[in-house]
Amino acid sequence: MVTVEVQHNKCTGCQHCRDVCPVTVFEMQPREKFPDAVDDPAVAAKFQFRVEKSAVIAGPDCIMCEACLAECEGECITIVDDEGKVHQSTYK
Repeated sequence: MVTVEVQHNKCTGCQHCRDVCPVTVFEMQPREKFPDAVDDPAVAAKFQFRVEKSAVIAGPDCIMCEACLAECEGECITIVDDEGKVHQSTYK
């Protein structure tokens, strides 16, 4: 089974993952839902953090198109495929 994770301390709330995902794996949720997420200063130096963060709502539905990995400005998404290979977001 494919697993999808978001590191909330790096998620800027850019919504790109949600916008490009063809199978609706992601949903934007208020920052208050992630009280333990402290914004990563390295990411904050490059991008503005917004009022929402991305949450994985349908990870097993992921079809491994990797569109989210290319669009994630905070480089906070990790996908582990059926064979255990780790795919990490790298902003273009």
